[in-house]
Amino acid sequence: MAGELTVMMCMAAAALLVSLTGGAGVAAASAKELRQGFSAAHDTSYSHFQPVLSDPTGVFALGFLRVNSTTLDLAVLHLPSAFPLWRAMPDRPAPWSAAASLSFNGSLVLTDGATNQVLWSTAAAAGDRAVLLNTSNLQIQSSGSPVAVWQSFDYPSDTIVQGQNLTSSAALHSIDQRFAMRLGSNYFALYVEPPPLSSGGVAAAMYSKHTALEAKAQIVAGGGPIYVRVEPDGYLGVYQKEGAPADVMSFDTFNHGVRALRRMTLEPDGNLRAYYWDGSRWVLDYTTITDSCELPTTCGAYSVCVPPSGRCACLANATDGPGCAAPSVGSGLCGTTGGEVGGLYSEVRGHGVEPANKELLGFEHAASAGDCEALCARNCSCWGAVYSNGTGYCYLIDYPAQLMVAADEKKLGYFKVRSVEEAAGRGGRATGVKAALLAVGVAVVAAAAAFGAYRVWDRRRRAAAETRQQLGADGDGLSPGPYKNLGSFSSVELSSSFNSLRR
Repeated sequence: MAGELTVMMCMAAAALLVSLTGGAGVAAASAKELRQGFSAAHDTSYSHFQPVLSDPTGVFALGFLRVNSTTLDLAVLHLPSAFPLWRAMPDRPAPWSAAASLSFNGSLVLTDGATNQVLWSTAAAAGDRAVLLNTSNLQIQSSGSPVAVWQSFDYPSDTIVQGQNLTSSAALHSIDQRFAMRLGSNYFALYVEPPPLSSGGVAAAMYSKHTALEAKAQIVAGGGPIYVRVEPDGYLGVYQKEGAPADVMSFDTFNHGVRALRRMTLEPDGNLRAYYWDGSRWVLDYTTITDSCELPTTCGAYSVCVPPSGRCACLANATDGPGCAAPSVGSGLCGTTGGEVGGLYSEVRGHGVEPANKELLGFEHAASAGDCEALCARNCSCWGAVYSNGTGYCYLIDYPAQLMVAADEKKLGYFKVRSVEEAAGRGGRATGVKAALLAVGVAVVAAAAAFGAYRVWDRRRRAAAETRQQLGADGDGLSPGPYKNLGSFSSVELSSSFNSLRR
């Protein structure tokens, strides 16, 4: 049965390859290794993908990928689905019109033939050959080394496949580079990346975190970095060394006997999802974030998300970009002379908001909302603060306000909004965005009853998840843990409106 499935996959891959290439030069994919002296020029007659190297099964191929009508990249494709499992330079694809060429002389080098500029290359490696394994791993091998001198599995783009280790020396980035997945000492987390033009004034915002439960194996301080791997049984394992995993994040098909190619991808909406290939399509097997208000793309910057509907409202009447305000750039929020605070931003204040990721933020104790605001107002790297009258916690935010959700009146928010003129080019006097909330009372009132019901449902959901975590999973006893380390919300009614703001 397995042999028949492999034959069917190969036939499907061959048929799709004809479709991808437009029927031109299909034989180019028959190369099973690249030797020193190899060179292939990009052929613009290919409609989507020009293969230059294939794996032994014909399921995967390395070649020139047409990203869109204007740009080109080097990629490893899963041919039956045309999905890029690896890309060489997703953050800076080459112009499609460039006379690109790929060569191998111990290292793989992608060059713009018109200018002789190196667009991308592997690290200096004295390799004898380049091969593509039946795992989709692109390797440079040397007869004098028992291990690969370079491999694509060490440099993932937005995806890892089963059997591929993601270590703390690497990271997953969404294809638009807005989001990242990174590993810490005993956890992995998702981050909103700073805007490309920021020069140190905006920090990466952690919006989801999973800490290893260490039920089957301990993570030892000083014992080396952790790594994660998608396993054939349908889970993401966290390891410090081979053997029993320190933690298991189970997929829907965990221990169900599904044997198929699996992948996990950090997608453009900021969610981390797992899939398996059923022979004709990628089947969704796990979604990390199921509450839309916990995703940074649901509402965007300077907006508030109202659960459970995910309805969005603007914090301030700033609408010079997608969502409620354009992403900010620049090096900070201080004046240009003498480090003086002020002049480059407006201030927004209001009740009834809190960070969806508050459990992942640092906080300080403050005697009042005014004291909390002062901690942020005089800090050049602080973009906002949320104060809880109930606990006295002051959450400081070192990135432009986002991931805000509707809360009760005890939560008081203070946010800085960079002035439109300053963000656009620092030309002329910075007048700022008007610091007044939009009239969103109607939307919030309409959501209040549903929000109260959501609180009850959410508490029950979290309690059930904790019970499942304590009981473990069926099968081999591996205990899949929850992805988010979030505390419960207080059981209070939603504010009927966001208070008016003052400058």
